[in-house]
Amino acid sequence: MRKLSYFVGSSIDGFIASPDGQHDFLAFEGDFAAAVMADYPETLPAPARESLGLTGVANKRFDTIVMGRGTYDPGLAVGLTSPYPHLEQYVFSRTLTQVDPEVEIVTGDPAGFVRGLKRQEGGMEIWLSGGAGLAGELLEEIDELIVKVYPVVVGTGIPLFRSPFAPHGFAVTDVHTFATGALITTYTRTV
Repeated sequence: MRKLSYFVGSSIDGFIASPDGQHDFLAFEGDFAAAVMADYPETLPAPARESLGLTGVANKRFDTIVMGRGTYDPGLAVGLTSPYPHLEQYVFSRTLTQVDPEVEIVTGDPAGFVRGLKRQEGGMEIWLSGGAGLAGELLEEIDELIVKVYPVVVGTGIPLFRSPFAPHGFAVTDVHTFATGALITTYTRTV
């Protein structure tokens, strides 16, 4: 069975973006950026991969991405209709129509759809890119959290999860600390 991993960047106080959806306070630099490029190159969108010389670099963990419309829209606004052509791309939206043949728009139940992806034979892990609402809807399906924690407190914004109060247990299985002050912490579901 394939695994769903929520690979996401966050401030120390648990926000993935500003109230208006910006994430420029999450600095991609130094040894932290080098580690992401080496270990998770497929999580960089095509224009970034090209500018960083990663075009043609093989996927290391993920071959599929699922994201909410709020995560997809910033690229779409600048004409980037297929941000991750090196992955199978699924966008969950009840209002968006088909924009690019490489990106499948999913209008139905996110959890049911992801359970179907997880049951597919072969393949690599599935990357949940965001956002908070979709992460909340998929919380029961998330097998692993990989949280890139940036050394900044922002006070308010879009949280890691937007969901009702319902504790879910995860255990820390790996921590990497970087000279930039960032951390990559991996949590695995305990139940």
